[in-house]
Amino acid sequence: MPSKIPHGETRGWIVPIGGAENKENDRDILARFIRLSGGQSADIVVIPAASRMHETGPRYEKIFQDLGARQVTVMDFDTRRDCQEAGRLKRLEEATGIFFTGGNQLRLTTLLGGTPVAKLIRARNAHGVTVGGTSAGASILSEHMIAFGDEGSAVISGSVRLAPGLGLTNRFIIDQHFRQRDRLGRLITALAYNPFAVGIGLDEDTAAFIGPDETIEVVGSGGVTIVDASDVSFSSIADVVEGQPVCMLGLRLHILVAGATFNLHTRIAAPGGLVQARE
Repeated sequence: MPSKIPHGETRGWIVPIGGAENKENDRDILARFIRLSGGQSADIVVIPAASRMHETGPRYEKIFQDLGARQVTVMDFDTRRDCQEAGRLKRLEEATGIFFTGGNQLRLTTLLGGTPVAKLIRARNAHGVTVGGTSAGASILSEHMIAFGDEGSAVISGSVRLAPGLGLTNRFIIDQHFRQRDRLGRLITALAYNPFAVGIGLDEDTAAFIGPDETIEVVGSGGVTIVDASDVSFSSIADVVEGQPVCMLGLRLHILVAGATFNLHTRIAAPGGLVQARE
């Protein structure tokens, strides 16, 4: 469950990225993550546990150093026992920003779920620390996580499997590489199981910067698909057998691009500052 925000304090930013963010030239997404984590005073912990590629952690370490972070530490986890080490917990207590790399989200949750590390990261975000992740590292941030599912736009019963995520918030469900891998159907199916949450489909090289006021602002070269099921008037998900199409009435859908916003509390979308007058 999400940690309670202490009285008088402000929750930290949550920054899910759709994967394949620009790491070479236009690094606006990662640069803004550093600014929100303290800028030149930023103290970042990179957690590459989702990936089996040994170069993943050091690559982000160098990127964040190049972007001006004061200190960057790569903290990998090979076993759940690692998540109990006092030294690792102390280092996480010191961090002003925590970043999860891509890979396999189930590897992350099976290593971290229910451990002191997971509990501490939730608490640190509730105390104002910025927490972000890309691809699989984005999927795990919420309480409800898409573990795997079918691609395509059809809403089919049983086409998606959910698992518990890190639990920074229960306000949304993330899906990444969204339009590149045609994942609209599985995100809507996930919302059929839980209409309370907002579906956030993140294109590659695109991030949803979610502020303490629960407003999403889009940064990046792609789009963010928002699926709002709060006004659904009918769903057949409880009546159809697995593999059959699902009927849902009353869904609302928004496509946001850089600068556009969506408030998770009021469910209101706005175009932001990028709307240009017609010539």
